[in-house]
Amino acid sequence: MPVVSLAKVVTSPAVAGDLAVRVPFIYGKRLVSNRVSFGKLRRRSCIGQCVRSELQSPRVLGSVTDLALDNSVENGHLPKGDSWAVHKFGGTCVGNSERIKDVAAVVVKDDSERKLVVVSAMSKVTDMMYDLIHRAESRDDSYLSALSGVLEKHRATAVDLLDGDELSSFLARLNDDINNLKAMLRAIYIAGHATESFSDFVVGHGELWSAQMLAAVVRKSGLDCTWMDARDVLVVIPTSSNQVDPDFVESEKRLEKWFTQNSAKIIIATGFIASTPQNIPTTLKRDGSDFSAAIMSALFRSHQLTIWTDVDGVYSADPRKVSEAVVLKTLSYQEAWEMSYFGANVLHPRTIIPVMKYDIPIVIRNIFNLSAPGTMICRQIDDEDGFKLDAPVKGFATIDNLALVNVEGTGMAGVPGTASAIFSAVKEVGANVIMISQASSEHSVCFAVPEKEVKAVSEALNSRFRQALAGGRLSQIEIIPNCSILAAVGQKMASTPGVSATFFNALAKANINIRAIAQGCSEFNITVVVKREDCIRALRAVHSRFYLSRTTLAVGIIGPGLIGGTLLDQIRDQAAVLKEEFKIDLRVIGITGSSKMLMSESGIDLSRWRELMKEEGEKADMEKFTQYVKGNHFIPNSVMVDCTADADIASCYYDWLLRGIHVVTPNKKANSGPLDQYLKIRDLQRKSYTHYFYEATVGAGLPIISTLRGLLETGDKILRIEGIFSGTLSYLFNNFVGTRSFSEVVAEAKQAGFTEPDPRDDLSGTDVARKVTILARESGLKLDLEGLPVQNLVPKPLQACASAEEFMEKLPQFDEELSKQREEAEAAGEVLRYVGVVDAVEKKGTVELKRYKKDHPFAQLSGADNIIAFTTKRYKEQPLIVRGPGAGAQVTAGGIFSDILRLAFYLGAPS
Repeated sequence: MPVVSLAKVVTSPAVAGDLAVRVPFIYGKRLVSNRVSFGKLRRRSCIGQCVRSELQSPRVLGSVTDLALDNSVENGHLPKGDSWAVHKFGGTCVGNSERIKDVAAVVVKDDSERKLVVVSAMSKVTDMMYDLIHRAESRDDSYLSALSGVLEKHRATAVDLLDGDELSSFLARLNDDINNLKAMLRAIYIAGHATESFSDFVVGHGELWSAQMLAAVVRKSGLDCTWMDARDVLVVIPTSSNQVDPDFVESEKRLEKWFTQNSAKIIIATGFIASTPQNIPTTLKRDGSDFSAAIMSALFRSHQLTIWTDVDGVYSADPRKVSEAVVLKTLSYQEAWEMSYFGANVLHPRTIIPVMKYDIPIVIRNIFNLSAPGTMICRQIDDEDGFKLDAPVKGFATIDNLALVNVEGTGMAGVPGTASAIFSAVKEVGANVIMISQASSEHSVCFAVPEKEVKAVSEALNSRFRQALAGGRLSQIEIIPNCSILAAVGQKMASTPGVSATFFNALAKANINIRAIAQGCSEFNITVVVKREDCIRALRAVHSRFYLSRTTLAVGIIGPGLIGGTLLDQIRDQAAVLKEEFKIDLRVIGITGSSKMLMSESGIDLSRWRELMKEEGEKADMEKFTQYVKGNHFIPNSVMVDCTADADIASCYYDWLLRGIHVVTPNKKANSGPLDQYLKIRDLQRKSYTHYFYEATVGAGLPIISTLRGLLETGDKILRIEGIFSGTLSYLFNNFVGTRSFSEVVAEAKQAGFTEPDPRDDLSGTDVARKVTILARESGLKLDLEGLPVQNLVPKPLQACASAEEFMEKLPQFDEELSKQREEAEAAGEVLRYVGVVDAVEKKGTVELKRYKKDHPFAQLSGADNIIAFTTKRYKEQPLIVRGPGAGAQVTAGGIFSDILRLAFYLGAPS
């Protein structure tokens, strides 16, 4: 039967004249035309209603399409079962002629005995069709030029794909369809309104054209292929303005009849469109093509449904938010449901229902990467999943832009119907409840709704419970804005102990505060509500902890001098090993000195950081630097590494820790500074999951702080800590022997780089005093640096020298005193050593030059080694001794590096 125009619009010359639309219907085998008069144009709002009334008449038996349903049914029936494979290609897959050719190649290469292919409209075409309707409704004449654009897009694609009779046939159909659409849009233009059935008819044309073109391209390969207008087969029952339910019984009957007239080994079917039981064209609403494919797969009882997209499969998390997200090999139907509900780019939950009934697996594959195996969605099976076997959590998803509504009051407890009244009020304003959490005490109910709906919800609840609020039975209806939901999904969570503990522990270690929690008894998901600004960091923290066992740290380095520069080089040399063997990804995203800073969100190239600092460095700004390190949403955990000796930098630690930034430092100024500031930092550290490591403040890379803590944590009692804490002073007195003068040894040490540029900084004993103060405080003593007795080795007359050079020039004048002390010690079989002492019994500390017998461990040092003796309740007779290099850029940087790795292990990296 030839193509018949759906609507001929005839208007009288008068603007206020009658409007008549001729709508053809298939009545049995006879084409009839009903003339529907709509009266004056001022009654144009009734047009859609009148047409619908006619369309829904019981007399209408056929579909408003170009194909009549033949009453005769040939012998034979549709073969169903495993011989059929169903493929679905989305709009991006058929976006242009080249992509349509690629799709045809995939269809041709599939070696299944029979194939059904469901296609969407070409990319952007559905949006273009909706735009046509919007323009016509707005009485915008540009709908005609926009329609010409639609025609040209498909004409040009067809010319590129087809030739001969195939091209002529398609272009004839295309032109007829465009004329039909022009008439329909003219009616909408005059009426100023489009009914749902009119809109559905218009927007469904994109699928009709893409299916016809793809079928013609497949036929060029010499294969038996036809196309199906799904409106002839697929019957759906509208249940709401945005949802339909398939009528499988009627659809099965129509499919059987259609196939007897159009049997072929390859069928190209339209997605998205269908018919109502009254044969009115409709759609499966937005994203309905996947649903179409699932219904068809169920109707054909296919062995598999493959949905082709532009991604490699279903990811363990949104790869735009978690760069380490991986493609999952398998998902159960229930897991796919849960992840899609929480916003993951999987499938709409309704897509899964038709195939689930027949255990038909769905495979998500990438048309642009045929080598990727994709993700299979099926009933739960025991197999490998990515990096882990039987991973309890398959993936993570988030929903943003939510608000929490908290209804609480003592009057709610034990009162039947309170929850019903709350959610009835919410229903009345049409709000969508995303998550509900209720305490078992029934004292409060909290639930999440989209932020755009929370105002209406708040007003409805305050109105409904006005008396309860006034009477005190409800204490408040609280609105908490700027929230996001984070959900962990996995079918095996139910049978794996400790999943919740691990989940919440990962959030705590990332310093994420949880506002609400919900978990269904099925345990397919754990859902938490967090601040919107914390959502991505929370997502990365739990994803890292569960799926990858990888800890990623955003590192900010302050002070790229000798020690900081050495640390950067060490991280550069070790980064690959840490990532490969220990799953620790250290990304230095910021380096700042006193004048310049360098920042990179993805991580600075440490092989050329010095060069980049000079070329791309910007003016240093500590607040901006801090915001950058903390605000990096691509990495859940951040750490500041202060490699300076600056008191101003140390004063920032409390603020950093408060903001959730971990701190690692060799800078002694914070722990030996004002006691109240030290106690404030330690108190904050104990109350939060933010870590503060400072092993390198005492003894560079030696495990002095950790040894002291280990003793205290295991119940030992510190009696005395005594040691040589300065590598410089250790070197000086280890070499101050024989006839050598002290000034000579100092000059030698300065030349070798063992001292500060001004040796008075070492000889003053202040550095040792700071270390003694730190150890005293770690032992529980409340000592202040200012009250600590310190023996200054700089002669008083030289303390005011204007420069280091002047000091070194005059130092030989004061050699006699120290030479005399050395001679006296040697005469007694002793040596001089500059030591710091923490006397925990007497609650005091000292820094002084002392004498030790030559068989004492302190007398047997060499070079610049440090040595520390812990006398405790357990180690009373023979002190516990830690000895080793306590100075130098390499060992100090190594100590800092060790603290960074310790932090990574605390945050979940495998040890």
